[in-house]
Amino acid sequence: MIFEHFALNVTNVDDVVDWYTKFVGLKVVNAQKEPPFMTFLADASGRVMLELYHRPDEAITDFTFQHFLTFHLAFVSENAEEDKDRLMAEGATFVEEVHKEDGSHLIMLRDPWGMPLQLCERTVPF
Repeated sequence: MIFEHFALNVTNVDDVVDWYTKFVGLKVVNAQKEPPFMTFLADASGRVMLELYHRPDEAITDFTFQHFLTFHLAFVSENAEEDKDRLMAEGATFVEEVHKEDGSHLIMLRDPWGMPLQLCERTVPF
């Protein structure tokens, strides 16, 4: 099997999609204009990775109350420090920074809605 996507129920689909497309580089590959506004986002490789939708009748995770290691979106970064500064200028907040023994640089942020977002500048990419 091949991974297709991970889905999240969020309160403000349009705002979240707008932020991730403008500042993280994701692309909308399919969007439903009526409820539940299912929107599929792809990364720079063109692979769909994330679906955002809004179903007020179902649980919506409030990531601000969860530890960032419970759930986070992780993205490859060629320069984690520069990406951190750029995303923080657009509303992300800093959580933690880790310099691994192998030289990898991992930075955890939260997007403007509290969802954990990790920047992975790895010495040896996966």
